Amino acid sequence: MPAGIFRVCLVVIAAIVNHPLLFPKENATVPEYAEDIIQKMKVHEENLRLEQLRLEQEIAGQEAALKALEKATETEEQNVKEPLPWDLWSAMSMVIFLLIELWRQDYQDGNWQESASEEDDMAVLGKAFKGVTLPDKAALANFYERCILGVTGDMARKRELVEGFADDLLEALRSVCNRDADMEVEESIGVGSMYENWRVHKPLVCDLIVPFRPPEPYCFRSQTWCSRESVRPDKQGYGTIKVCRADEDAAGCICGKTKLGEDMLCLLHSQTNQTKPSGEMEDLLCFKNTQYLDANQVMKWFQIAITKSWNKISHKYEFDLSFNLLDSPGALKIKFRSGKSIAFNLTPVVQCEDSDAYFISHFPRSGLMADPASSTDWFVTFAVYERRFIHSISKKLPANACHLSCLQIISFLHGKQCSLTGPSSLTNYHLKTVMLHLLQARPYQDWASENLEARLQDMLKFLEKSLQEKKLCHFFIGNRKVPEVLNFPVAFQKAEPLNLFRPFVLHRDAYRKTVDTFHEMLRNTSALINEYTVHIPSVGHTNMLHKEPL
Repeated sequence: MPAGIFRVCLVVIAAIVNHPLLFPKENATVPEYAEDIIQKMKVHEENLRLEQLRLEQEIAGQEAALKALEKATETEEQNVKEPLPWDLWSAMSMVIFLLIELWRQDYQDGNWQESASEEDDMAVLGKAFKGVTLPDKAALANFYERCILGVTGDMARKRELVEGFADDLLEALRSVCNRDADMEVEESIGVGSMYENWRVHKPLVCDLIVPFRPPEPYCFRSQTWCSRESVRPDKQGYGTIKVCRADEDAAGCICGKTKLGEDMLCLLHSQTNQTKPSGEMEDLLCFKNTQYLDANQVMKWFQIAITKSWNKISHKYEFDLSFNLLDSPGALKIKFRSGKSIAFNLTPVVQCEDSDAYFISHFPRSGLMADPASSTDWFVTFAVYERRFIHSISKKLPANACHLSCLQIISFLHGKQCSLTGPSSLTNYHLKTVMLHLLQARPYQDWASENLEARLQDMLKFLEKSLQEKKLCHFFIGNRKVPEVLNFPVAFQKAEPLNLFRPFVLHRDAYRKTVDTFHEMLRNTSALINEYTVHIPSVGHTNMLHKEPL
């Protein structure tokens, strides 16, 4: 640009110097052809003006080019600073498009039949309940009297017998164990359908959980899935239990994680107050080389302890005691000399902090629930809260409410259908969960005994909708409407809801089998009820429906 300005100045100076009229000579005379010269000078002046304009345009063009170059440089620097340039996004989009196209072709070639079948199932499922006609009130009353009350009439007597024997057995267990080294067991707690008064299937099995704790100076510190920032879906509902010293903080002292050296001592822990070596931690039923409680170790310990305690008190009883199931630590059976038997479950559990939620060592598995990936993963059960909720809300319902009758009838029908078509992944716990949701959703007066048929329809519709959506939320986990009287832990209320039907998304065969069984149960409802109804009862017998189950 300076060179262009210099050229313009040079042309202007030359024009001024060479102009004849600017420096006239003294006493000079104008020649005759002065007019021609003046005309030529004007032409020359016009040419100079045009040359000046051309040079100014050239300078302006150079300045514009310089500005464009600076702007391009700034744009390149800005593009370099961006983490993901557009060409990378374009490449990623192309890869995603190709993957979607390959999946679509594979879907059209091989999977369309399976999806079509699933859509057909959903279409039938949506219409299945519409064709169901429940028997009238008299038939339901007769059915309930013969098939439900006839089975559950002696539940109270069996509960009393089992509880008395379990207390004696656990007292003997405490006496045979070493209090300085072995786990300490507490009083048993009755849970499940036998203690919620709705069990209908024989044999009538009592479920008792037995809390235990480590010997002094040790304690259990638990961590549930909802206390972690992120957890895999298959880990939901589980937690871990760490065996620690009672005087050790939750994070553990740094002396256990750092080499202090031979000449350095921890001011908090003396040499006599250090964590036991790994071999002795295994004596505390921990997984090898860890401080985490091992469910398999607990199972072995509990079975051995039960055997020792029975050997101590067996002379007092006129029956035999044996383990009923090999894969369950406390599945026991009492065998009388007459040939009759009573089955019950004693399952060791660990209390979750200061709540009535418990980590259970072995949980009854269904077709949906897979075994935990590690024996240090413990399932969290809310059975105590479930029993407490049912008993609490029963006091607010009308006299002789039909909520348990509905659950018993559906449980009975589903059990009979499974005996005909094979086992299903739908369990009695799922049925109870449906009842709990409806108990919270519907007004109390809707559960009067005369509304039995309507509430049966509600439960079947709710279950049908849950199967269709493959979604049945756990009643307590993630439920912020749990009554305050239960003192349910806030951490579980604020947790993400737990979908009990999530495995159906992964296991299509189990889902299809469950849906088929549900369809068959709906179609056979009237036939099953009529099969167990010999005659239509009289008016006096219809009142049996309003009898509160024991």
